[in-house]
Amino acid sequence: MRRTSRKKRSTLADRAIAASAALILGGGGLVAVNVYASAGEGPSGSPPTRTQNAGRQLSTIDCPEAVNGLPEVPDRARGEVDRELAAMDTQITDAYRQFADRKEQLARDPGLAENAVLGPLRGKRAASLDRIGIAIGRVTERPEGLESLAGCSLRADDDQGRGQGQGGNGPEAADFVDIRSVRPDADPPRKRRGASRGSFTTDCGRNENGKFNPDNVIVAPGVSNGAHHMHDYVGNQANDAFASDDDLADGATTCRNQGDRSTYYWPVLRLQNGQDEDDVDADGGGRDQNTGEIQTPSRVTLRFVGSPVGRVTAMPRFLRIITGDAKAFTNGDANANASWSCTGFEDRQLKDTYPICPEGSQVVRTFAFQNCWDGQNTDSANHRTHVAFAQDDGRCPNGFRAVPQLVQRIVYDVPPGPGFAVDSFPEQLHKPITDHGDFINVFDERLMRTMVRCINDGRRCR
Repeated sequence: MRRTSRKKRSTLADRAIAASAALILGGGGLVAVNVYASAGEGPSGSPPTRTQNAGRQLSTIDCPEAVNGLPEVPDRARGEVDRELAAMDTQITDAYRQFADRKEQLARDPGLAENAVLGPLRGKRAASLDRIGIAIGRVTERPEGLESLAGCSLRADDDQGRGQGQGGNGPEAADFVDIRSVRPDADPPRKRRGASRGSFTTDCGRNENGKFNPDNVIVAPGVSNGAHHMHDYVGNQANDAFASDDDLADGATTCRNQGDRSTYYWPVLRLQNGQDEDDVDADGGGRDQNTGEIQTPSRVTLRFVGSPVGRVTAMPRFLRIITGDAKAFTNGDANANASWSCTGFEDRQLKDTYPICPEGSQVVRTFAFQNCWDGQNTDSANHRTHVAFAQDDGRCPNGFRAVPQLVQRIVYDVPPGPGFAVDSFPEQLHKPITDHGDFINVFDERLMRTMVRCINDGRRCR
């Protein structure tokens, strides 16, 4: 897959600026149709509302996140449940593609969206939810009320600039802000007596060797294109949808210290300059509405830090952590953890907008991962409840213990202006709030012990 080099990026400035101007000045939304915004049950199972869409623009398909409505999934059912959840993502992607491909028909026939797209989508989701219920019911009591998670609606918006980039799939002009207009954030809380003040930095490169795939072995194990967007990978080179813990343990690594075979991955960032990437006809790329030239980071820093109130303990091997929410545009920001900024302005962090950096400044993505672990599980059914963030006072929630916190910083040398976006699920419209990162700990025990000692002793180690 072609990757845009730093030298080449500098020659793309004029095209990127032209694309930025087009993004700001023109283009309609994905579909402008006269349909009801909520046709059928809404995302929370609410009854339909007859909100007329005349003069409004269809933004995206809005479905409830099924995993958030499930009870604890037994281990013996988890494989089948994960496959059905991944299938539901594919169902939404296919429905979104139908909207994009049939927008002229939808404009002429307001009932087509409901009859030909939304109705069948709800039926497929209901069937998947029924299979999830059966899978769980084979092991324990079958959960009730899953059918309420089948409802999907069309999200409409009054913003006439919505969805302009990527052929009507976002981002829009309002998703960008000049970093110089943003007020600096408040000072971070001070570390208290007894804090673990050290750090451990691992150097795993910038994905110079071009490892990409649209899989997500944490969320959708065993499912090709489980992410519906392309990921950059550094560290472990065995990571794909089918990688087992043994595969990861035996995999090669790009990390300088070979004791770190962990896998670190995140959605790629692309220039929105009208140029095709090699994946323009591939899953995770153009088939999932992700277009433009993939950018190689100019710098990637992977640093583990301590607790502001006490010592940290070792992470278990194969601990899986997802930070942020790839579906925050439709799910809401409860699990969002995006942080965007510019070099020289990193005291100004953005959550739901991309930064426009001044000349000479570079775009920065920062992920601070969860730093508390439940002491028992390396994963959970929703891939979240086994880890947590420390509370406002710096302490872990009851039953959790502090572990080294991964702080991931990714820097890009892109032309000034709003001509870039991260890959996303198609219906998430490349919104900056959907940014997220994934980590699987495959440090060997000796190196993990070294990390913990460095952090607890207040040293800076590499």
